[in-house]
Amino acid sequence: MPFTSNRQFKAAPRLLSKASGMYYATPDGREVLDGTAGLWCVNAGHGRRQIAEAVGRQLAELDFAPSFQMGHPIAFETAERLAAMAPGGPAAGLDRVFFTNSGSESVDTALKIALAYQRAIGQGTRTRLIGRERGYHGVGFGGISVGGLVNNRRMFPLLPGADHLRHTHDPGRNSFTHGEPAHGADLADDLEALVALHGAETIAAVIVEPVAGSTGVLPPPVGYLARLRGLCDRHGILLIFDEVITGFGRLGAPFAVDRFGVIPDLVTTAKGLTNGAVPMGAVFASRAVHDALMNGPEAQIELFHGYTYSGHPAACAAALATLDIYREEGLLTRACDLAGVWDDAIHSLRGLPHVADIRTIGLVAGIDIAPRPKAPGARAYDVFVDCFERGLLVRVTGDTIALSPPLIIEGGDISKTVSILSDALKRVG
Repeated sequence: MPFTSNRQFKAAPRLLSKASGMYYATPDGREVLDGTAGLWCVNAGHGRRQIAEAVGRQLAELDFAPSFQMGHPIAFETAERLAAMAPGGPAAGLDRVFFTNSGSESVDTALKIALAYQRAIGQGTRTRLIGRERGYHGVGFGGISVGGLVNNRRMFPLLPGADHLRHTHDPGRNSFTHGEPAHGADLADDLEALVALHGAETIAAVIVEPVAGSTGVLPPPVGYLARLRGLCDRHGILLIFDEVITGFGRLGAPFAVDRFGVIPDLVTTAKGLTNGAVPMGAVFASRAVHDALMNGPEAQIELFHGYTYSGHPAACAAALATLDIYREEGLLTRACDLAGVWDDAIHSLRGLPHVADIRTIGLVAGIDIAPRPKAPGARAYDVFVDCFERGLLVRVTGDTIALSPPLIIEGGDISKTVSILSDALKRVG
């Protein structure tokens, strides 16, 4: 099982057999409130018939078509819909789309596009990729190389030349924050040190999550992303935003690009693109990056890259139906309307046993749990299990409980989330 202590799980399995709206159901009939939108992906809630019916119709009409040297209409329709709502709006020019099947594939695709771009413009010495400590960029060799999850990197060899900025988590100055923490924009200057160490002529791209999710919900300090953008511009380095988690409404705007007003060169997405119904991802590229690759003989493959299932017809149908729901129900901005209620509710946990820090932004929260001596992560895991047994699904990552509910959440669901979590914190020793 992925990212699971297999023996521990199989000794006491936690199974989900049905889902509708805000709730899962277990095989024995218990309801479990989904506090994590599955794995950050079911933004429109579970069991959306509109998506299921669209996928069914598509499978009956065209179940698969090759994407190498061929195309099919629904892939282009989906790309056009995404281009029309691309991060940053029309002025950003991030309206060229490459389809993938997951966040991990989106990351590796974006890294390869960055390398191909630098070579296309005559900067072939730029092969180094820069990530950030406590970053998570999936499980491909590119993603784990630029990522900063220690356990994700410890067992496997990494791409040569990857390096890392420091993470932005500073609880000493930024504890219990609502939104962007006040301190830490200067951490972006780590890029200057890496340029001095390696030489700008060796660095192709920097990749960061606008809000780091899987390592504990770390919002960017005020001004950090803009500062990083300026440094990349100064040194001819591409900037990639990994929006696999933050894309499609999680922060109260369609994308983090829109929320923070900083325009990268490439944006990775997945998860919320299809509401988790069918695996799919998409990389948004700027026209400048795209057009640089469109050179040479017309019969030449400009980007020697792709997947058997890129733009799969059923995935495209799911994406189009999901985008319709987002538009019809205003879900891409709904987190902005709920942010005040969400912040107040989550921060009401401050002062409860074991709560060391709380961070909220959009409809996301990270709650740091003080670890037991010589047992990191054990107490937070027990909170996770206790919540599940009493009807709430939360995410545990190290010593952090992460929350990211579907964007359809209502006030009563928020109150229930906090009540169950509060009781768990009081019970767990």
